[in-house]
Amino acid sequence: MKTISDVRDRLSEIFNELRGGEIKPNEADSLANIAGKMIASAKVQLDYYALTKTKPEIHFLGEEKEINTIEDKT
Repeated sequence: MKTISDVRDRLSEIFNELRGGEIKPNEADSLANIAGKMIASAKVQLDYYALTKTKPEIHFLGEEKEINTIEDKT
């Protein structure tokens, strides 16, 4: 999984596999836990860029072509 879209797609697949009885709840829980940690790490990066007012280049968030630098509104 290289982008957040990939994570969402895979989580959707896991949900369907769980509902269909193809995987066990503990396996689905483990996969969702890992995905949550991936998302949390991207959020830490975004928080850092917001605090430093710099332009992020986070390939994991791959859908966005361009993210503008956060401007100080004081």
